[in-house]
Amino acid sequence: MENITEDEAELYDRQIRLWGLDAQRRLRAATVLLIGLKGLGAEVAKNIILSGIKAITLMDPQEIEEEDQMSQFFVSSSPVGQNRAEASAAPAQLLNPMVAVSTDKSNPADKDDNFFTQFDVICATCCSTTLMCRLDRLCFQNNIKFFAGDVFGFYGYSFADLGTHEYLHEQEKKKKPKEDEDGSKEEETETTVTKESMVFSRLEDELAFKWDSDIPGMKKKLRLTPTAFFILRVYQEFVELNGRRPSLRSQEADRKELENLRVQVLNKLGAPDKVIPEDFCDFGFGELSPVCAVVGGVLAQEIIKAVSQKDAPLNCFFFYNGVNDDGMAAKVSTT
Repeated sequence: MENITEDEAELYDRQIRLWGLDAQRRLRAATVLLIGLKGLGAEVAKNIILSGIKAITLMDPQEIEEEDQMSQFFVSSSPVGQNRAEASAAPAQLLNPMVAVSTDKSNPADKDDNFFTQFDVICATCCSTTLMCRLDRLCFQNNIKFFAGDVFGFYGYSFADLGTHEYLHEQEKKKKPKEDEDGSKEEETETTVTKESMVFSRLEDELAFKWDSDIPGMKKKLRLTPTAFFILRVYQEFVELNGRRPSLRSQEADRKELENLRVQVLNKLGAPDKVIPEDFCDFGFGELSPVCAVVGGVLAQEIIKAVSQKDAPLNCFFFYNGVNDDGMAAKVSTT
């Protein structure tokens, strides 16, 4: 574990007080690969760079589009056509000069497995399900912490697979009050720290879960599962089939395809039609900055918690539905 310099101790003083020196040392030793520098990726990058990790590689083969200038604050004044990762690097570095920021314009799908094993954490945003599932399997095999997330309009999610993860859990307990000389009683608390563990599942298993109505308790599970899970499966399927995201420039055609995919995805999952409202595709175009901020904040927080081993992580999804202003953590495959 790397030592903290005096300059780092001064810079990170507030968070060291919050989560302790050992947690900050773990962050200081972590190398992160962040794939995807749209609005969500920028939010994640900002938060984990400020936390004081060792190094981050910003990876994105795509060029800046007009939409990015409205949702991605690193490139709001950068010219259209410039690479998203390269345009984001300089403003990201300004956030914290003690973090090494580098870029990679390669397509992550073209990289061999050895490239990914050099990192402690991989976070894939706005990627296809094929790529995310490949990276998740690779991370699990190599004891790398894996995270993913995406935002489609008002809808967003984050995902974590930490394998078998150990963390420190702090709990305050009230001690028996002591009686002072004047007869008054003063209540005292003590903090106990225990080591806990949590087992995560693979992304492909979560996405392939079948909603068989014959299984006891499935109707209740359907009621408790966020609508955003099913909606996002439709958008993920669109990206998988088209190699792009739904676009306002082809909104009419994309809406029709999303409506058709709604039926196909629900049939494949074995879920009833009612879990996705018919007007769902009215709210899933573009990236909304407030949704990116919410989902990116949760995703970055989970990365920080996992690396620092401080407090229980979310296992394994967080879903956000901006239409209802509704956020919920869930593990889909739990019956």
